[in-house]
Amino acid sequence: MMIGPEALVALVAQAVSSGPLQQWIQDNVVPLILLGIAIILLWIGGRGDNAGVARRSVGLIIGLVALGIAVSGNGPEIGSFLASLLTG
Repeated sequence: MMIGPEALVALVAQAVSSGPLQQWIQDNVVPLILLGIAIILLWIGGRGDNAGVARRSVGLIIGLVALGIAVSGNGPEIGSFLASLLTG
């Protein structure tokens, strides 16, 4: 039995999913990024640049909130909530 290219592509497309990759990223990459951020902030703070640490920390918190929204998959609900705060 011969399988045509279209059937083979459809068969492979059904078997491919990003679930395991997403789980690996959630389990491993995010904690490593947070550890790296903490080490960098401690290093900067050790040089006496406390204002620089505070400035970078605010930016990092905003970035981590965005990362949390992206990873959780609740973006539309959060966006609707924030829009309702502005529009009433």
